[in-house]
Amino acid sequence: MSLPTTLPAAHRQFIQHALEVLRLDPRIVGLAGAGSLLTGEMDEFSDVDLLIVTEPDQHAALMSERGTLAARLGSLLASFSGEHVGEPRLLICLYDAPLLHVDLKIVALGDVHQRVEDPAVLWERDGRVTAALQHGEAHYPQPDPTWIEDRFWIWVHYGAGKIGRGELFEAIDFLSFIRSAVLGPLALRRAGARPQGVRRIETRDPVFAAALAATVPRYDALDCLRALQACIALYRELREERPPGAAEAAAVAYVEGIRARLPEQGATA
Repeated sequence: MSLPTTLPAAHRQFIQHALEVLRLDPRIVGLAGAGSLLTGEMDEFSDVDLLIVTEPDQHAALMSERGTLAARLGSLLASFSGEHVGEPRLLICLYDAPLLHVDLKIVALGDVHQRVEDPAVLWERDGRVTAALQHGEAHYPQPDPTWIEDRFWIWVHYGAGKIGRGELFEAIDFLSFIRSAVLGPLALRRAGARPQGVRRIETRDPVFAAALAATVPRYDALDCLRALQACIALYRELREERPPGAAEAAAVAYVEGIRARLPEQGATA
């Protein structure tokens, strides 16, 4: 595959150098691109997402040497592995000259068919990566409306309680969680986009993004409660039509009860 013409110069330079280096390692079967490289939306602020495909019997060795491998690709400033996102095969890197965020995922050839998107094969030996991708289909995890509904009103009660107690930093973090775990994915799915938190929601659904701004509060108890109520309204707009259940009614009543008490505590609790 030829690199997209829209690719920024720094990103193009890094990928071309990586191709030159990785081709010389016989343990590596191919290199593929992922993320925004697939959609042609990569800009100067984008990460570089690369999939390094290894011979099956060499995967463990390359994983143990991944820091050294990453250093061969450029001026590596720092790196750490991706256990925090459930992906230990991922090495998250920061390179210098130019300053660039690069995600390197090291995958054995036999596992490359298990994927959330179809990567763009940039280079491969004897068509082996392309052949491996013929097995299985890409499936990006979709929000599960039932899973969300089973939790949402418990989360609402939790957030309202934090506001009532005056734990406003906790409440602000909670509201961010609701945006990234519930509102953003549901809205992006509705817009036909990848339901990845609130990524690019300003361009995928600008009308909803404008409404979502109401869920961002000031450091103020009353405003946090207003933002929580905005979350409830947007969730009701996004979810499947259903009559309010007992948990919903109780959680909403609890929010209203907290609101009635706040003037006595003062706006900042």
